[in-house]
Amino acid sequence: MKASEPFITQWQSPSNIALVKYWGKKGFQLPSNASISFTLDACHTTTRLAATPGDLHLSIRVNGKEQPSFLPKIEQFFKHISELFPALKNFNYSIDTSNTFPHSSGIASSASGMSALALCVVDLLADLNEESFSPELASNLARIGSGSACRSVYGGLAEWGKHANFTGSSDEYAIPFTGYDEVFNSFHDDILIVHEGSKSVSSTVGHSLLNGHAFATQRFEEAEKNMSRMKAILHSGDLDDFVDLVEREALMLHALMMTSTPSFILMKPETVAIIDAIRADRIEKGHHICFTLDAGANVHMLYPEKDAHYANELITSKLVDYCENGRYIRDRIGRGPKRIHA
Repeated sequence: MKASEPFITQWQSPSNIALVKYWGKKGFQLPSNASISFTLDACHTTTRLAATPGDLHLSIRVNGKEQPSFLPKIEQFFKHISELFPALKNFNYSIDTSNTFPHSSGIASSASGMSALALCVVDLLADLNEESFSPELASNLARIGSGSACRSVYGGLAEWGKHANFTGSSDEYAIPFTGYDEVFNSFHDDILIVHEGSKSVSSTVGHSLLNGHAFATQRFEEAEKNMSRMKAILHSGDLDDFVDLVEREALMLHALMMTSTPSFILMKPETVAIIDAIRADRIEKGHHICFTLDAGANVHMLYPEKDAHYANELITSKLVDYCENGRYIRDRIGRGPKRIHA
């Protein structure tokens, strides 16, 4: 970097959908239980970072518009990472970001957004000769901004959280999960948009409500077991067991929300109707279409390529009627982030 010129980089990074859910924190942005997720493709964030030498200052534009409301979260992120890398304090940052999907509605926009920004920062650190570029470093920095973001720096599947059954796993960063059955390489995720607006309770608040939760200990123990179960399922390709475990994990997540103090419900009547319709169709036709939920009302409909025709028929004949403005997003397992010529 020349002293008088800005450093510019740009990354596109995807959202992800957890199969075994991360819910609850310990320490600073560390997970109370391990999690594993599919990396998506169509649902992604593109972030351009311009760093000009000067005093630390931030500006951010989202979809081309100034967004002061986003600044506190980004300022906190830079405050924490600049304690690790003091050289980052010597720049004025201009951030331009855009999503391909609704923000704060139960699709992990913070995961794609913070992972894209972290990848940009790692590019800058490499240019400054502070650190060599590595996905592990990007995952660690992304985790500081948003826990689930640490999984989005990898394609395919990613695991986050120290777990005895996952070699190399850590609470501080995610690792790629490899060696899974080829049936999962072509998995689809059709996201049924029940509600496009912001959630009534943020994920940050939701995580905090697990502190002192009556069922927290049992949840963490069950998640530990479910991680081992999911690992075996992903290696074997057993779709019956996959469907069962993925749906139980989704419902357990929302049961924790409904039994916290104070309690809250993010599902809508349409969410429940979609769940019922997916299950009824599966019983009738014998396919392996299942649902999962993030922390929101929208439904992620997961299925292998062989069941794509059943999924298309189910959406167009029944499920689209439950979607806000008839909107849904066709997505699938993705290859991970990519650097874009800035």
